[in-house]
Amino acid sequence: MTKLIRPRGLLVDFGGVIVETASRAGWRGELAELVHDRLTEAGIEFPSLTKEAIEDDLREGAKADSRWKDAMSRPFAPAELTYREFWEGFVAADWPTAAREYVREHARELCREMGERKQERVTRDGFIEVLDLADEASIPVAIVSNTLMGQVHRDYLTRHGLTDRFVEQIYSDEVRVRKPNPEMIHLGARSIDETAATCWYVGDNFDRDVLCGVRAGVGGNILMEARSTYDLPYQLSVTADAVVADPWGLLEIMSASLERVA
Repeated sequence: MTKLIRPRGLLVDFGGVIVETASRAGWRGELAELVHDRLTEAGIEFPSLTKEAIEDDLREGAKADSRWKDAMSRPFAPAELTYREFWEGFVAADWPTAAREYVREHARELCREMGERKQERVTRDGFIEVLDLADEASIPVAIVSNTLMGQVHRDYLTRHGLTDRFVEQIYSDEVRVRKPNPEMIHLGARSIDETAATCWYVGDNFDRDVLCGVRAGVGGNILMEARSTYDLPYQLSVTADAVVADPWGLLEIMSASLERVA
């Protein structure tokens, strides 16, 4: 582990750092039924566009989205996919025109519905203690996260009484860039009146997080292990300054950094 600076700001990813996520069984069927019902209510009915066909397109669209994300972790400054690009391009590309136009016009709402249904989220054990230590040390915390629908993350934090624990929330769909674009980290650092060089950044992927931290020049580049941490889409030569298994590990190295400076 590299000797770490005392952080003047803490920038954290959402999924894999603040929360653990797990795919919900049956989410595609639920969403397909919702989309089918809304198309019907709008007077848009086609024999070929059954609930089962919509569910198939949601499954294949999710695969395309996943591969697009892997590809976009290679360029230096990728932009985020828009709500319309996801629905009209990845899901409904071959739907009848009226149905494709409907999902284009309602793409944001549908992304929010999908985000709520797609995953279960649970705050990672030990993360509240990380926030408590940051408060005690007057270290501001901001979220820097790739997501197709940041509002779903905001809603989770609101439901669990955590919104006020963060100075700012930076989500890729809202700022139109995505990690490993270093601008994501720079936006997070500026939101707490710091620079990347004075902050620690904590993420759970090598290709989107550690690489982004290197590109941005963060003062502490921390990798927190999560379910998909070691599923790399391509080989990378970058390394983290520290690797921790969970928020308790982050708490330990933060405490050590603060004690060393004191």
